[in-house]
Amino acid sequence: MTYQILGVDLDDPRATSLRAHLDDDLDRRYGPLNRDEPAEVAAARIEALRVAPDDVVSTWIALLDDEPAGHVMLRRLGAEWELKRLFVTSGARGRGIGRALTHRVIDRAREDGARRLILQTGAPQPESIALYSSLGFTPIPVYEPYRATMPNSLCFELRLDPGPLDRLIAQS
Repeated sequence: MTYQILGVDLDDPRATSLRAHLDDDLDRRYGPLNRDEPAEVAAARIEALRVAPDDVVSTWIALLDDEPAGHVMLRRLGAEWELKRLFVTSGARGRGIGRALTHRVIDRAREDGARRLILQTGAPQPESIALYSSLGFTPIPVYEPYRATMPNSLCFELRLDPGPLDRLIAQS
């Protein structure tokens, strides 16, 4: 079984379907933690997690034997570059798809001049935390828009090395 990574539009039906699967997965993981929260907190959390289409820089999907198997986005969050909505279907896990998708985000952010890449996750996603840690992401304080509604989030950053052009400018 081989996989390929494709850049797609945000509204690509395969990407939309994968995000729906991610939402189901996150509901299974986080649902029990959020069951007793007030409606206004739930609404604020949903808004904090919303990704405005105009903020999305790139969207990628992974196909495993031509079937949608993974998804990730890079978005601008104010002045920051944020990895969002990384997901690999349960049947496709353990094949390096999440790592390959994350590398696409890192490469694109670096190409666009980002000095760091940030992300937000949580303890119910230990495989995500292990992946990010293995790629050099380090913990940072919870950042907006997650601070108020998800204060127990686990947030990470990856400092991006300057590219070759930056090094040439710095040397001159």
